[in-house]
Amino acid sequence: MKNKIQLLGLLLGLFGLLSLGACDRSALSGSRLTSANYDQITLGMSKAQVETILGAPTTAETKDLVIFKKTTFRYEDGKKFAIITFKNDEVDSKDTNLGREP
Repeated sequence: MKNKIQLLGLLLGLFGLLSLGACDRSALSGSRLTSANYDQITLGMSKAQVETILGAPTTAETKDLVIFKKTTFRYEDGKKFAIITFKNDEVDSKDTNLGREP
């Protein structure tokens, strides 16, 4: 009887793990890379404002050009991405594949 209870507990635990594997992990991982957050990013925002909304970027690259400074933030979460480009530390453009069907 005790072995049956242990086996049942083990099977239920495995079922639970398999069920979680099929879930959308962005809610569980705390990912901020969502369409709603991306839509909050507007031209002229500062880097700090963007990081408040999307968090720290996956990668960041800054180039000091003759006339201005260009910084590119890239956010990645699995196959999802967003690229925010700053000109002199203000949002100049943005691009994403959020909301696009594969």
